Amino acid sequence: MPDRLPVGPPRLVATDLDGTLVHSDGSVTTRTRTVLERLNRRGVPVVFVTGRPLRWAVEVFEHVGDHGLAVVANGALVWNVPAHAVHRERLLDPATGLEVCRRIRRAVPGSTFAVETMDGIALEPAFLERHQVPPGSRRGTVEQLLDRPAVKLLARHEDLPAQVFWDAAEAVVGDLAVITWSSATALLEISAAGVTKASTLALVCAELGVAPAEVVAFGDMPNDLPMLRWAGTSYAVANAHPSVRAAAGAVAPGNDEDGVAATLERLYDL
Repeated sequence: MPDRLPVGPPRLVATDLDGTLVHSDGSVTTRTRTVLERLNRRGVPVVFVTGRPLRWAVEVFEHVGDHGLAVVANGALVWNVPAHAVHRERLLDPATGLEVCRRIRRAVPGSTFAVETMDGIALEPAFLERHQVPPGSRRGTVEQLLDRPAVKLLARHEDLPAQVFWDAAEAVVGDLAVITWSSATALLEISAAGVTKASTLALVCAELGVAPAEVVAFGDMPNDLPMLRWAGTSYAVANAHPSVRAAAGAVAPGNDEDGVAATLERLYDL
């Protein structure tokens, strides 16, 4: 799709973090920090829109500007950074979550599950997490773990490619929930029906009085697709998944080349 820039630069920037704004080593460079600070001084909100759970998103909250809001967990939460509080939550109810798990497990034997809640992550014993799990994280069956509303479910398969797992899960879950992925492994991220980065970003923008045509968005993985299609102007970074490059209006340099910062410098004549 072509760029649909309004007259003048966009009024709001929405950007994914991992693989997009953040370098592959997890760092936010001085160049990027400077661009974020300059946009904030100009009154241009930069909203982080990430699949990260809250426990990981806090690592970059120092770079949130005066607007103070971040969209985390693929849209399940809007976090008020200065207040250290939930601004909005869009959670998955336990009954629906359990039905989603049952459908996926029947269709794809070998699937294992974990649950992200406001208290952290809880995992089935066979769920092999790739990152260090916080001490005291619960272990049990998904029936035991889904005893409260979930920020999101995680489904993993150790033997299937991510796209194959995604397609099989979507076929049986339908519109009961939103399934996406942002990992190089077969790890699916499952949110309540209608909850995507785009739908929650739309709520934030409505509160701020910003129209879709006035938003420029950046992303790299399939969980960014709804946001990139919603925003008036969209960029995939050069290292993005092929489906994301195909959907975006333009391609920015890669995350390890400060592609978001470089593009924003040009758009806003910094």
